[in-house]
Amino acid sequence: MASIARMGDYNIEQSRQGRRFDFGLLAAAAILLTLGLMALYSQGHDRPDSQFPKQLLNGAVGLLPFCLFAFVHPRVWQCMMPVVYGVNIALLLVVLKFGHKILGARRWLPLGPLQFQPTEIAKILLVITLASYFATRQDKIDKLSTFLLSFVHILVPLILVYKEPHLGATMVLVVIWLSISIAANVPIKFLGATFAAMGLAAVLVFSVPQLRSILPLHDYQKGRMGAVNGNDIKGNNYQTFRASIAFGVGGVNGAGFLKGEQKKAGYIPEQDNDFIFTVIGEEGGLVGCTLVLAAFAFFFFRIWLVMFQATEPYYRMIAAGILGLLAFHMVVNMAMVLGLIPVVGLWLPFFSAGGTALWLCMACVGLLLNIRSRERPVLFT
Repeated sequence: MASIARMGDYNIEQSRQGRRFDFGLLAAAAILLTLGLMALYSQGHDRPDSQFPKQLLNGAVGLLPFCLFAFVHPRVWQCMMPVVYGVNIALLLVVLKFGHKILGARRWLPLGPLQFQPTEIAKILLVITLASYFATRQDKIDKLSTFLLSFVHILVPLILVYKEPHLGATMVLVVIWLSISIAANVPIKFLGATFAAMGLAAVLVFSVPQLRSILPLHDYQKGRMGAVNGNDIKGNNYQTFRASIAFGVGGVNGAGFLKGEQKKAGYIPEQDNDFIFTVIGEEGGLVGCTLVLAAFAFFFFRIWLVMFQATEPYYRMIAAGILGLLAFHMVVNMAMVLGLIPVVGLWLPFFSAGGTALWLCMACVGLLLNIRSRERPVLFT
């Protein structure tokens, strides 16, 4: 009751001061969404299996999570942290038991004409609960036990997501944990040791094939890890091989909107999803890719501003978690499309076809706008 009372007092004070609205952040998100819809329209142009109409429906449905996170006070989620965490675990358990299995992975639940992927919702729910965890332990942030318990906090969803299996999403949850830990001012010695251990493990796995054979990975995951820069252009490297041709055809200026021949021939599997950036590369060329990167840079800069200017630790950690989540998705997606890393199945924010992925992006933007509007203006004297 005391927390609710404080929240009410804070709202009264804010109503007197006025609330800010981050038009820059909303504009950046709108630009990315528009570019993503254009890419999907082009990819499905004159094709019976076009995902563009469904993505329009996904965008309309996405207004619900956007409004939910934009208008419900973020402190409500903090007060309900045990409930939010329980819902997160329950959804991940349900999809493992009753989920729709596609290509060996059980990640989807039917939602009428759409597919619902609890793994994506788990990401924003983990941001909220982990930020809440650290916010209530700011006076103990320098203790090793606080840091270790934060890993325990993510361990259950981490295991459940990995069992789907979804290696890419598992990595995202780890990135969320590290991003929020940094924003929470966890001592550098704890973070340094963690990064060093993870880096050493990654080097050993990629450089020693025998280690990959004993890891708890599926055969296709091991094949992808060993296929980077390989010559298996008809197997694990097929997508990245065809992607490189698309980028080469695009050149500097691109083939032009709706004119991509690689796209029309359907040479690239999952081009409407994980490999949507190849449409930009072929039809927009280097110029188009640069413009998309500039749009993402502007978007992430606006998120960084929310984080940097936040005066409440809880708000700062939420913004950091969302920044790590979406930036990691973008960097890994583009890197795997370019053949720099193995294909790990991470979508490109606002571009890749998929309802739950788009809903997650819209929910993140709504939450960031909410946080930004509730921050006290910083006064200089």
